[in-house]
Amino acid sequence: MGFLFTSEAVTAGHPDKLCDSISDAILDAYLTKDPRARVAVETFVTNGLCVIAGEVTSSATVDVAAVARRTMASIGYADPRAGFPAEDVGVLVSLGRQSAEIAQGVDRERPEEQGAGDQGLMFGYACRDTDVLMPLPIQLAHELVRGLTRLRVERTLPYLLPDGKTQVTVEYGDEGRPRRLHTVVVSTHHAREVGQDRIRADLRAHLFPLLPAELLDADTILHVNPTGAFTIGGPKGDTGLTGRKIIVDTYGGWAPHGGGAFSGKDPTKVDRSACYMARYVAKNVVAAGLADACEVQVAYAIGVARPVSLRIRAEGWGREPTPDAVLVKAVGEVFDLRPHAILRDLKLQRPIYEDTARNGHLGREGLPWEATDRVAALRRAAEAAQAASGHPV
Repeated sequence: MGFLFTSEAVTAGHPDKLCDSISDAILDAYLTKDPRARVAVETFVTNGLCVIAGEVTSSATVDVAAVARRTMASIGYADPRAGFPAEDVGVLVSLGRQSAEIAQGVDRERPEEQGAGDQGLMFGYACRDTDVLMPLPIQLAHELVRGLTRLRVERTLPYLLPDGKTQVTVEYGDEGRPRRLHTVVVSTHHAREVGQDRIRADLRAHLFPLLPAELLDADTILHVNPTGAFTIGGPKGDTGLTGRKIIVDTYGGWAPHGGGAFSGKDPTKVDRSACYMARYVAKNVVAAGLADACEVQVAYAIGVARPVSLRIRAEGWGREPTPDAVLVKAVGEVFDLRPHAILRDLKLQRPIYEDTARNGHLGREGLPWEATDRVAALRRAAEAAQAASGHPV
């Protein structure tokens, strides 16, 4: 039997994503001046107010309120029509220092002994649904969000405002492969003077061509602003909070999630860095042809460098994948999953994070954890592990 699967994405102007972007902009500001900064910052927004709180330990000084206002404005809240004017929003800041008891678990005299910043479990995933090895529903939802943003920023549709959401439902066939697009939903913030008929016509002309034509048919359902007008958006219409879009930020619900958010956290926090590393591992496994889909789970204990567990689950579509035990051995030889090594290998102590909050953490070429530069090494390690097991490839 076939089945339906749905994923959603949101624009950078969505209240929760705005908070993610502010938190990561603050993180980037600290990392620009102090690559070893410890940052754990969360943001809350509501009508006329932005609250920033958390812990920062750094040699740098940052005007946090100024960074927040710049971020709001650059996302589109300099536009008075959006109802959350960046220059007039009240910004409250309450930042302390990282707990010394947490810091002692991370800081080590020898960098390679650096412990994880917290306990937790992290997942990575990759599959052959798309060229970037992401599940199709979440990848299409993100592409529509990025398309909406381009139409606004480039003023192709100048009545568009920053807030917005997309949702894509894919119908899968009996073999578990995408068969067609069942339903697509786009909800977009807009100026009051524009009617829904024009918005629907414009998005059909300018946005929906981003969808793969071969998966569209006469029965595909396209919803645009299904409740009608969407003129009250952003923090004027709803509160926002850092870390509430963790499924949007990962695999759209297709793969498990350990529960930790990304934004506002420096990369010593394995909630963030180990999820990126797990994606890096899974993508290289699939790119190497060792599986058609790969799920990676890694788990840590606070203050302990080496993971407490590593699990890999591989799928072959119409073929037998490389055995999971072989992949665990090969990955253990090719990838160093200690926090210090993750920071080193993915070059994470850099100001690269605001872009991920705005435009997506996964499935975008150019991000270090999206590289497939371990393919040859993984193939060799997997062949050796398989041969040692008595079942050659």
